[in-house]
Amino acid sequence: MDDAARQEYWRRNLRLMAVLLTIWALVSFGAGILFVEALNTIVIAGFPLGFWFAQQGSIITFVALIAIYVWRMDRLDAEFGIDAYEQEVHHS
Repeated sequence: MDDAARQEYWRRNLRLMAVLLTIWALVSFGAGILFVEALNTIVIAGFPLGFWFAQQGSIITFVALIAIYVWRMDRLDAEFGIDAYEQEVHHS
């Protein structure tokens, strides 16, 4: 991979991480702190939704975002031919 492709790959990787971390921060901070009063008017399984987001929602969101990151990076790796390199390295 040449320098231009390497820089483009890294730029797209950083952009993906920034988007996903922003989503996680908004869910964690927004749903767990800022909008907790409005969310607490909704009750699920006996617990206010704001409490649920503060305790479980941000963790579940984080795990989902990890899965999305892995999926998107697999596609990005394939686009830049990194999957072929990995196969060559690990199967030699």
